[in-house]
Amino acid sequence: MEDIIFTIFDIFNFGLLVFFWWFTLKHYKTLPERIPVHFDFDGKADNFGSKRYSFVTPLMGTALYCFFIYALRHPETANFPVEITGKNRSAQFLIMEIFIRWLFVLVMLIFMNSQDYMFRYSFDENVKPKVPLSTAILSVIGSLMAVFVFVAIFK
Repeated sequence: MEDIIFTIFDIFNFGLLVFFWWFTLKHYKTLPERIPVHFDFDGKADNFGSKRYSFVTPLMGTALYCFFIYALRHPETANFPVEITGKNRSAQFLIMEIFIRWLFVLVMLIFMNSQDYMFRYSFDENVKPKVPLSTAILSVIGSLMAVFVFVAIFK
């Protein structure tokens, strides 16, 4: 059963990556030559660059996807917060496999939200991100806390 769930998760994650590339390529032609590439804490652009910079986040997403796939295929190379023993090995690896897949979803959603905000901000400086960065960061921190609880339970 877990193999089916993991397969669905993997297809979804790959689909997110493909959608992210499609979204970037679709909007690339309509972007102005100069786009915001960095924002301050208030959400105002404080650095601008060529529209070619719109490919940085999809490239980072692709690199993370490759890294996560490697980590999933070689779980013994990961750094676990507890010692891996014969008794807890399967539970700890399962927790790590679920968390890596979930973390990729969160990271890709954060990247896509940032990309969407960057594209919309290119045309209107008064727009707001669809999801505030604080909410995105708190979702990652909350997920980390949940993982540490599960890791501790299945020590």
